[in-house]
Amino acid sequence: MDKQTITIYDVAREANVSMATVSRVVNGNPNVKPATRKKVLEVIDRLDYRPNAVARGLASKKTTTVGVIIPDVSNTFFASLARGIDDVATMYKYNIILANSDSNDQKEVSVLNNLLAKQVDGVIFMGHRITDEIRGEFSRSKTPVVLAGSIDPDEQVGSVNIDYTSATKDAVSLLAANGHKKIAFVSGALIDPINGKNRLNGYKEALKENKLDYSEGLIFEANYNFKEGLNLAERIRNSGATAAYVTDDELAVGILDGMLDAGVKVPEDFEIITSNNSLLTDIVRPRLTSITQPLYDIGAVAMRLLTKMMNKEDVEEKTIVLPYGIDKKGSTK
Repeated sequence: MDKQTITIYDVAREANVSMATVSRVVNGNPNVKPATRKKVLEVIDRLDYRPNAVARGLASKKTTTVGVIIPDVSNTFFASLARGIDDVATMYKYNIILANSDSNDQKEVSVLNNLLAKQVDGVIFMGHRITDEIRGEFSRSKTPVVLAGSIDPDEQVGSVNIDYTSATKDAVSLLAANGHKKIAFVSGALIDPINGKNRLNGYKEALKENKLDYSEGLIFEANYNFKEGLNLAERIRNSGATAAYVTDDELAVGILDGMLDAGVKVPEDFEIITSNNSLLTDIVRPRLTSITQPLYDIGAVAMRLLTKMMNKEDVEEKTIVLPYGIDKKGSTK
C-alpha cells in the first residue's frame, strides 16, 4: 500500500474497528480498551500511517515546512544554529516548525513523531546523540533528516559539524604548552559520542603527545547549565587540576565564577578553555578562551543540505565538516 494513500479508513478496516476508535487512539483518548488500543497501534505501525495535521488536499504532497528539533532553545549555541537554519529556509521559501526536546530521549521521539504527523518535508535534528529508537524513527519515516552540530557515528544520517576530535586536541595541547600537568575534561554525558568518543579521544591524544598521564579522576560529567559549573568548581580544584577544557559555554561560565568565588585567580592560578565561543564567552570577565565553531554556518549548511535531499538532488557528501579555530582571550595565559 502506498504510504501517501494510507488513510484513517485503511487503518480502521485493517484493525477491524471504527474510524472513531482509530481517531481516539491517535489523539490519546483514554476511552479505548487496552487490547483494542494495542491492535490499532500495531496496524498504524505496520502501515506507517501518520495522521495528517495539514490539509490532505495539497496536490504536490509537499508542505514546504521543515521541522527543527532543538535540545534547549535558550542555549545560545543552539540559538545561533537555528538562526542559520532559518535564514536559508527563508531563502528557499520553507517554513520552520521549531520543537524543544529538553535533551530527553523519550521526548525527542514524541516531538519527531509530532513533526512527521504535520507532514514536514524534512527534519533538522540537534540532539546530543542518536539513540537506537530515534534512528529507527528516522529510517521508518523516509523523511530526509540532517544533523546540525551533532554526529552520527555510523554516518547513516546527513550531518554538518566541525572535527571535534582535532579541536579538543588543539585546546588541550594549548593548556599543556602553558605548563599544566593536570588538565580536567569537563563535558556533558559521555554516552553521547560527540563527548565520550570524539572529544575524549582528542583529549587523550593531546595528553599522549604531551607525555601527560590520563586519569579518570580528571574526567567530569555534568548537565549543560551554569549552576552545575558553579557546583563543580570545588571538585575540579580538589582533583588537583590547574586547568580545564569544557564542552559547553554556560557550564564554563559556572566553573569560572565558582573559581573566582573561592578566591582562585583565572588565568593566574587556573586556566579554562571552552568550546562554542558564544556571546557568553565575551560578557564574562575574564573573557573565556574558546574553540570557535562557525555556528551560523553549521545551521545554514545543514539547511542547504536538507533542501538538496528534499528535492532529491545528488548529494556527494552527506557528512560535512567545517573549519574551526581557537580564540585566545582572558581565561588562558
